[in-house]
Amino acid sequence: MYALAGPADRAAYSRGVPSLVTPALPAGSLASTDQPDITGDGVLLRPWHADDHEAVVAAFTDPAIQQWHARTVTDDEAGDWIGQWPQRWQAETAASWAVIDDGVVAGQIGLRRIDLDEGLASISYWVLPEARGRRVAPRSLTALTTWSFATLGLHRLELSHSTANLSSCRVAQRCGYLPEGVKRGEALHADGWHDMHAHARLASDPAA
Repeated sequence: MYALAGPADRAAYSRGVPSLVTPALPAGSLASTDQPDITGDGVLLRPWHADDHEAVVAAFTDPAIQQWHARTVTDDEAGDWIGQWPQRWQAETAASWAVIDDGVVAGQIGLRRIDLDEGLASISYWVLPEARGRRVAPRSLTALTTWSFATLGLHRLELSHSTANLSSCRVAQRCGYLPEGVKRGEALHADGWHDMHAHARLASDPAA
């Protein structure tokens, strides 16, 4: 009897052993191009700029963002956070975009744990307090989802959130990310272990 490991486990287990499966996307799918601007329904997703520093500090000192992302930054760390993204794009491990709405930074959305061999990535996003209530998250998620499938060519996008974070659940469902179950005690937050609700979309799923 055989148990199938997840993509990350499978890659680590079989490193150096030839695969029988052609990668879903070739190496260089990201690194061979500059990180693009992505337009959506009234939002622009663009790479981070050094002068976005104040928006990053504001985000990671906001109590709601701290609650669900379990992160905070100092002024110096905000600059380091912005500066990491070109290297991670070139390494093809992650990507992040500033979400521009009404001409200002309204939030962040990105791809995490990118696996080109498996054609998948995980979604992360947050919205600044002053931009909430304007559907910034679903508009940004729709734009990034469309680009990830139609332009980059990913096969699967995953999104997870604490089961206590009902607003993120509504965003996921509104954007066509189907529920796939609950992972018990998966994420450690400041107030303890949280069960995480898993959602996903496939490139072959119907439009939301």
